[in-house]
Amino acid sequence: MKLTTLDELNDQIWGPIGSPERDKMETQLKEDLNAYLLGETIKKARQAQNLTQEELGERVGVQKSQISKLENGKSVITLPTISKLFQALGVKTAALDLGALGRVTLW
Repeated sequence: MKLTTLDELNDQIWGPIGSPERDKMETQLKEDLNAYLLGETIKKARQAQNLTQEELGERVGVQKSQISKLENGKSVITLPTISKLFQALGVKTAALDLGALGRVTLW
């Protein structure tokens, strides 16, 4: 029996590290993870305030289904939507950390 390592399997399926296919997959994976983590943050903040998805949607001006998609990481979220969501949840200020480029105040 020949055992295959996870790295070998990834190379077989997605191509070697640095290939266009592998880079595309890794970029998509990072985007999906970020969407999931942001969605979890929105959900926890909403639940901490005992709000339903419908109530948060009304505060933001979107349908319940849009809140659900955002919380589940199934929808692309724009900065204006992030701003509306977190302001509706009572977040007074927010900044975007751009690493070496510094921080940008969003609101």
